[in-house]
Amino acid sequence: MGSGGIGTTPHVSGELFNMMTGVKLVHVPYRGAGPARTDLIAGQVQVMFDAMVQALEYVKGGQLRALAVCTPTRAEVLPEVPALAEFVPGYASYTWYGAGAPKNTPPEIIQRLNKEINAGLTDAKLNARLAELGGTVFTGSPADFGRFLADETEKWGKVVKFSGAKAD
Repeated sequence: MGSGGIGTTPHVSGELFNMMTGVKLVHVPYRGAGPARTDLIAGQVQVMFDAMVQALEYVKGGQLRALAVCTPTRAEVLPEVPALAEFVPGYASYTWYGAGAPKNTPPEIIQRLNKEINAGLTDAKLNARLAELGGTVFTGSPADFGRFLADETEKWGKVVKFSGAKAD
């Protein structure tokens, strides 16, 4: 299982798979996802839990075969490719981005930022472009994002502990 290095999203995504299935994929860390993907295409490694936005052109070009997507449901951009969760219930691993502010930012500023960011994320052109890349927009309140962060921290903490990964 190639990855962009210890602790990268492809690495921990594979470790989550190992943890949830009892399979033991051997981790082969590279110095970046690009070299790992190159070796995947060349057959030097057999699998990689790659970011969809980076792997999509190779899948569509026939250089890589997508076995599953790691998002909770099938991706609109690859509707024929199953979600891994169809075979491993509860499996979900994907790269996400969020906005934050300093700890002591006044609540009215936080609410205004949240309102404006959520409004911007409803732009049809933006959503269409993100969908082309395999992305999805999620909006919500600061409290929703706080719960999401807490859940993600707990989930990935368990995966890192399971994997035995150590920082270099």
